[in-house]
Amino acid sequence: MELLLISLGVVGAYVLSSLRVLNQYERGVMFFLGKYTGTTGPGLIFVPTILARMKRVSMRVVAIDIPAQEVITRDNISVTVNAVLYFRVSDPGLAILEIQDYLYATGQLAQTTLLSVLGQVELDELLADRRKVNELLRQIIDERTDFWGVEISAVEIKDVQLPETMRRAIARQAEAERERRAKVINAQGELQASTTLAEAARVMATQPASLQLRYLQTVTEI
Repeated sequence: MELLLISLGVVGAYVLSSLRVLNQYERGVMFFLGKYTGTTGPGLIFVPTILARMKRVSMRVVAIDIPAQEVITRDNISVTVNAVLYFRVSDPGLAILEIQDYLYATGQLAQTTLLSVLGQVELDELLADRRKVNELLRQIIDERTDFWGVEISAVEIKDVQLPETMRRAIARQAEAERERRAKVINAQGELQASTTLAEAARVMATQPASLQLRYLQTVTEI
C-alpha cells in the first residue's frame, strides 16, 4: 500500500510538472524526441518533460524601432531616416523551424530594406508621398518574411532629417514658389479688371449719356 502511494505520488508529480498553461495570445510549438509534431494552445497543455519540449510563441503584434539610417536618395541627397516596423507571427511552426531568432532577423531585414528602397526614390517623393514609400517597404519585407511565418502589418517612416544646407535650399524654394503664386494671382486680377474695364468702355461708347453720368460722378468724388 505504501509503495502504491509512493508510485501515485511520483506519477502525480510527473503529471503536474508536465502541465503548461498557454495564454490566449500564445501558441506552443511541440517537439517529441526532437521531431516537430505540431502547434498547440491556448489553454492547459500536457508536455511530457522527458520526451517532449515546447517553445512558446507570442501571436501579438510587435513593434520594432528601426534605428536612424544614413541614406543617399536617387537624386544624390544624403538624409537620415528612422522608422518603426509592426509585425506578428502568423505561423508559429515556421517562426521556430525556419529561423533561429525571428525578432532579430526581421529587424535586420527591415534596416537593409530601408536602405535599398530609399536609395531608389527621390527626396521630393520621400517627403511628399510617404504613404507610397511605406507601402512599398511593407510589401518587400512581407514577401521576404513570409517564409519565416511572419506577417508584416505596417512600416511607418517616422522622421526624415535633412542637412542644414538642404533645409535652407528648400526654404528658399518654398519662398520663391509663394512669390510666383502671388505674382500669378496679381496678374490674373489685373487681367480680369482690364476685361471688365474694356466691357464698360464698350457700353459707354454705345450710351453717351452713361459717359456724361460717369464724368459727373467723378467730379462729385473729387
